[in-house]
Amino acid sequence: MSGNNYDVAVIGGGINGVGVAQAAAAAGHSVVLLEKQGLAAGTSSKSSKLIHGGLRYLESYEFGLVRESLRERALLLELAPDLVQLQKFLVPLYRKTRRGPLLLRTGLSLYYLLSGMNAEARFTSVPRSGWDSLNGLRTDNLRAVFRYTDARTDDALLTEAVMRSAQQLGAELLCPAMFCGAEVHADGCELHYRTGEWERSCSARVLVNAAGPWINEVATKITPTPPKISVELVQGAHIAVPGSLGDDFFYLESPRDGRAVFVMPRDGYLLIGTTETRYRENPDNVRPLPGEESYLLGVLRHYFPGFGKINRSNLLNSWAGLRVLPGGPGHAFHRSRETILQPDRRDRPRVLGLYGGKLTTYRATASKVIERIAPSLISRKPVADTARLPLSLG
Repeated sequence: MSGNNYDVAVIGGGINGVGVAQAAAAAGHSVVLLEKQGLAAGTSSKSSKLIHGGLRYLESYEFGLVRESLRERALLLELAPDLVQLQKFLVPLYRKTRRGPLLLRTGLSLYYLLSGMNAEARFTSVPRSGWDSLNGLRTDNLRAVFRYTDARTDDALLTEAVMRSAQQLGAELLCPAMFCGAEVHADGCELHYRTGEWERSCSARVLVNAAGPWINEVATKITPTPPKISVELVQGAHIAVPGSLGDDFFYLESPRDGRAVFVMPRDGYLLIGTTETRYRENPDNVRPLPGEESYLLGVLRHYFPGFGKINRSNLLNSWAGLRVLPGGPGHAFHRSRETILQPDRRDRPRVLGLYGGKLTTYRATASKVIERIAPSLISRKPVADTARLPLSLG
């Protein structure tokens, strides 16, 4: 059965896929998005639920990414006030903490400068007289406590809001729709997908593969197979435990390996994450490992003695998502978080693979995608600017 013809077809209903759909529709193009399960069904609903500038990315000298993230954070605070709110974070430093007060002060100062010296990026230190009021935080061997600001969100609701915006601009959503394959021709692609018992087809000038952890699996279903890059899937687990820390969010350093771990109150429980564990199985089967749950509980117990008796039997919930990182040696913690756009050909691409991507920078990433595929599309009159489109709960 022959379906419709589109300028852009997007595979994947995560935050990056819906961002591309919104940007393409705003540019005046006809768009269809295929999602096999549900919006934000994968990694986009299993993040730490933060809109942040990437403070820790300063350690790997990714200044451009941090600047872009801070700019997008400021924009989302304006566009989506119901979905994105400012949040204070506390960073305690101890005698054995790997990052000392001078290093963190330098990092936070750079964070402030990269934000354009935005008032929202200012930081302060908590005086020693206020340490006893930090909701049960260990104070023995405590050297300093800094307070800085980032933002929080509901990642799934944000994804849905962006898709709703795209649909209001004319984009079509097919969900559930299983991508079966595509043939690439001189000036576009013929796509095949299954909805229920029916197999259907449509054509598009450009196919954007935004399938997240499934990106290379999707690529193998395209004929001829577009160039792929070597990636590593890295699992990030989160746990939810009963308890309260008031309104304070904590940015902590794992005493075991120095990784950043967040402890955050949400809706009457504590959300703790995340981990970084190499994953080599089917992305459909990702689950938190017992060792990851114990690791996160260990961080909580280390910094908050009042939770000393809590264990895995006390978990309210746990979940895991997958990051797509460039392959290579070394620990995933130090791997680049930059998004990679991989076209099937240099000029006038017909297929574009979107590798990586962050929740915070989805809009900027989508703009880069549209710019990259523009030579393959018919010039259209833009109907909106995504930097001015409000997002709401609906």
